[in-house]
Parts: sequence; C-alpha cells; structure tokens
Amino acid sequence: MAAALQCEPRDGVAWCTLARPPLNLIEPGLIGAIRETFQALSADRTIRAAVVTGSGRAFTAGMDVHVLAGLDVAGARALITALHDAIEAVHHAPFPVVAAVNGPCLGAGFELALACDLRVAGTTATFGLPEVRVGVPSVIEAALLPPLVGPGRAAELLLTGEAIDAERALSWGLINQVVPAVELTPTVEALVAKILAAGPTAVRLQKELMLRWRYTDLGTAIRYGINAFAAAYASGEPAEGAAAFLAKRAPKFEAPR
Repeated sequence: MAAALQCEPRDGVAWCTLARPPLNLIEPGLIGAIRETFQALSADRTIRAAVVTGSGRAFTAGMDVHVLAGLDVAGARALITALHDAIEAVHHAPFPVVAAVNGPCLGAGFELALACDLRVAGTTATFGLPEVRVGVPSVIEAALLPPLVGPGRAAELLLTGEAIDAERALSWGLINQVVPAVELTPTVEALVAKILAAGPTAVRLQKELMLRWRYTDLGTAIRYGINAFAAAYASGEPAEGAAAFLAKRAPKFEAPR
C-alpha cells in the first residue's frame, strides 16, 4: 500500500503530498505519517523548507467522518490529541513550511494549512471549518485563526461552518497568493527559492522567533529578538551578507550541515 504521506526531499526542500485521493481525508494512519515525517525532517539540518500539498482534487477535505462516528469520550480525546501532535510537528518545524492549497481545505486540513507559515492557493481552493455542522467544535490549531483574520471573521467561519473561496481568503489575509491551478507549483517553487536565497541560519532563527512571538508578551518577544540578532553573528552569515551587499553581488551562504 502506498504511503498516506509521500515526502520527497529535493535540493534542501521536502515536498510532502497528502496521498489519499481524491479528498485526502484525514485518518489515524495519515495523522501518524504527518507527525513522524515532520519530526524526522525537523532533525535533518539539510532541510531548509517544506511544502505540503494534496494529491487529486483536494488539499484535504478534513477528517474522515467514518472515524468520528465510532468515537466515545476517551477515543475522541485520544484522536484529537494525536491530531494536535501531528499538526504541531508541522507548526513547530525549525524551517519554513508552505501550504500549496490545490483544492478544498477543510476542517482538520484547514488547521494543517494554518500551521504552515505561508499559504498559496489555486483558484479552486476553498477554506472552511465545518465541524459544528457535525456536532463538534473546531479546536486545537483552529486557535491560530483569530490572530490571522481577526475575531469577527474567525467567528463567522467557526460558528456557521461555511467555507469561503480563495479570493475571499486572500482579501482576509488568510493566504498569501491565489494563482491558476497550472501556476500553483511554479509559484510555490519561486516562493521557496526566495527563502533558499536567504541565510540558512538567519531563516531558522527567524522561524524560531515567529513561533516565540505567538506564545509570549511583547516585551519578552522583543528580548528574544535581541538574543537572536546576536546569535546570528556566530554563523558568519552577517559578515558575508554585508560584504555581498557592499560588493553588489549575491551572497554566498554556506550550505547547512
């Protein structure tokens, strides 16, 4: 049987595809695969970015309702804890993660996309949290939604269960770009190339800071930044970056090892 998550590292970028077409419904096997894959990638210093997308016509239409139907209270707690652990492994990856949203992005799949740092969507993509329509609240990484789009817009998605299209998601600041389906992969490749052109250590320090900013107060966040700025100088990247700028050339950062 093919893996539920297919991951191919290419030139420092891990291209990860949810592989349960046509809708890539989330079930325990896929949950475990996401967690294990991103834990392994996070331990690999040569990985500088990752892309998550879906096979078939969806990014993922969310949780397989057949899995939800048979749960009791203990089973529900175990399932949602495992799902959180998997999505948190994506969210806390030490490198940038880009969601290439190629179609419907719903429920737990939406939470997976929210855990990514950047989101590029095809014009057919839709975004929604329909959980209340099947009798459960949207939880865990749905908490990332209000800071991103504002409490009012988040409440509309959370309380109605209705989905929005890609253009509306773009206007809300939920996604970074909307492109025709045929341009989704090259657009993501171009975005990742910009990340790879930056200092590898600087990008990792920036990702760490972005995570810390989400969990702390402003004063503490600023102090973390002071430490990160100083730590960057241990890598040699600031010296090369400044020299390249003054010489009007592209910087030559060392590849991570």
